[in-house]
Amino acid sequence: MDLSKAEEDYIKAIYRLQQDNGQVGTNAVAQELKTKPASVTDMLKKLKLKRLLHYEPYQEFKLSQEGKKVALGVVRRHRLWEYFLVEKLRLGWDEVHDIAEQLEHITSQRLIDKLDEYLGFPDTDPHGDPIPDANGKMKVSPRVSLAQLPLHMPAEVCSVGSQSSELLEMLRHLHIKIGTRLEVKRRFDFDGSLEIKIRNIPLFVISQVMAQNLFVTHEH
Repeated sequence: MDLSKAEEDYIKAIYRLQQDNGQVGTNAVAQELKTKPASVTDMLKKLKLKRLLHYEPYQEFKLSQEGKKVALGVVRRHRLWEYFLVEKLRLGWDEVHDIAEQLEHITSQRLIDKLDEYLGFPDTDPHGDPIPDANGKMKVSPRVSLAQLPLHMPAEVCSVGSQSSELLEMLRHLHIKIGTRLEVKRRFDFDGSLEIKIRNIPLFVISQVMAQNLFVTHEH
């Protein structure tokens, strides 16, 4: 199915939003894509005609199975390109999101399958997000936000919730990346900030917002 860049952007945005809420509203999509609700409504009608969306006016909506399949294809391309840009071209993990946003619209299935093979079939991107395979299947690991991690429990950073370049740049400054092992030593009631210990680095404090955007795996 031939889709425009705008249609793919909408489908990916709806997919991301419905992961949290199951159903999605017009205003949420408008906010996500920084556009007007009226423009969203026009696009929803187009996507419904293409059988990519279950949509009725003035109600919440979600992708059809075909729409979900398209979304996973876009996500797959985006995350493979991010992996390529970081692992092969050595760009910083805070530099690659916008470039991958452009590359994800190259739809050659043969190219993407070859890219996947060339990269060794990675199952997570540089930010720790799972990469769908050619059939749309993703490896999902149990994880918890750093804000919820019990004190003095060793854990390993497995993904970041926000991929804003500002957050990723700050994490790099703090020597925090995917695979970093750390512990929460203290939680401050005043503002929810956390005192963090990473081996060979002096104790430091991070904000509650940052902690909520860092996900870790830990041993029970």
